[in-house]
Amino acid sequence: MSAVMSFDGATLYVSVGPNPRLVRMFLAEKGVTIPEQVIDLRGGENRRAPYLEMNPGGQMPALRLASGQVIAETVPICEYVEDVAPEPAFIGPTSEERAETRMWVRRVEQLYVRPMIDAYRYGHALALFGERMRCIPEATPELKSLARDGEAWIETNMVGPFLAGDRMSLADIIMYCMMDFAEQREVLTRDPSLVKLPEWFDRMAARPSAESSRALAY
Repeated sequence: MSAVMSFDGATLYVSVGPNPRLVRMFLAEKGVTIPEQVIDLRGGENRRAPYLEMNPGGQMPALRLASGQVIAETVPICEYVEDVAPEPAFIGPTSEERAETRMWVRRVEQLYVRPMIDAYRYGHALALFGERMRCIPEATPELKSLARDGEAWIETNMVGPFLAGDRMSLADIIMYCMMDFAEQREVLTRDPSLVKLPEWFDRMAARPSAESSRALAY
């Protein structure tokens, strides 16, 4: 069964924001097309029925399969897509490569994504998120510093053109979309002391999937 046929009847619920974008970029790299339905994140459509009945966490994006099953969270969605459409592999065809990708995904999420996104929510987007979740505005400067530390650690430990070495992986897609979001929303600017990460960022930005996934980005 082809990758396209395997996703017959599925719907990808998307919105503005880096999380939907990274899934859309992953799909573009895989050559997989899934019909989309746009949810008004700024208007809070994801925080009320009927979306909230489908995905109680309210996160964006979400993938609803033809069976009615809903898969939320970015990494599980990408994992599912790669299970159904294994080639080209961006998580990995072997146990070793899958473990390496997941290790880098975890590092990116913990060291950079979490502090950067919280800094955005608690600071730049406090007017939007202040009524939707517990925010700690006074933590914003330190969260930005943590994200900077994460960037520096990732740069130091890059041993190839991509985060996992010689192959592009899901970890690269996550890091690129999040760094691009941070720059576009002026959460963080490029650290002039870094060398490898800016070069890597420019290589990622030149990929057709980076442009095609940008339409709903911010």
